[in-house]
Amino acid sequence: MKTALIIGASGGIGAALCAALSGRGVSVTGLSRSVDGFDLRDPQTVDRALSALADPFDLVVVATGALSIDGAEPEKTVRAIDPDAMMAQFAVNAVGPALILRHVARLLPRDRRAVCAVLSARVGSIGDNRIGGWTSYRAAKAAVNQIVHTTAIELARTHKHAACVSLHPGTVATEFTRKYLGRHPAVPATEAADNLLRVVDGLGPEQSGGFFDWAGKEIPW
Repeated sequence: MKTALIIGASGGIGAALCAALSGRGVSVTGLSRSVDGFDLRDPQTVDRALSALADPFDLVVVATGALSIDGAEPEKTVRAIDPDAMMAQFAVNAVGPALILRHVARLLPRDRRAVCAVLSARVGSIGDNRIGGWTSYRAAKAAVNQIVHTTAIELARTHKHAACVSLHPGTVATEFTRKYLGRHPAVPATEAADNLLRVVDGLGPEQSGGFFDWAGKEIPW
């Protein structure tokens, strides 16, 4: 792996991925809203930024996402659903990655191994849902899993050596999860990045379209 594109590079996991890859000698390009004005809720911004990238990347990671948006916390029950808060979840966690994946065929090389990984979450698994709650966030992550799976099918027609997957990084100690760390064991972002890259290292076209956790275990849809 010689080149990588990390979208969401200023976030906890994104920044840790950039650092880990740079430490491997990989040439890393990072995009983020805070540094580059990359707003995945604005299709024109996404298209302009990604169209400006000329050379393909061996690795593309979409490390974006939000759990609490504009002060709206995850719902404890379906009775608490607010339509505006739900639409915001879909805009950031599903539509945004979809706008990025529109460019993935051009961003990945056709003649060698390449990986596109989108950070998802285990709570987006319908089969793994045992306790309910967090309806909007769960639904948006389930949607992005479907988007990734569909993209993988299309990508396989032109990129025979590529893998396009959803990855669950585990609970990571970042600003993203700060309010919820008391409920689940968490790992530092640096450890999460190393875990994710270890999974990426083992991915090939046979795994394309899959949903995997930080240890490389497949998660049910």
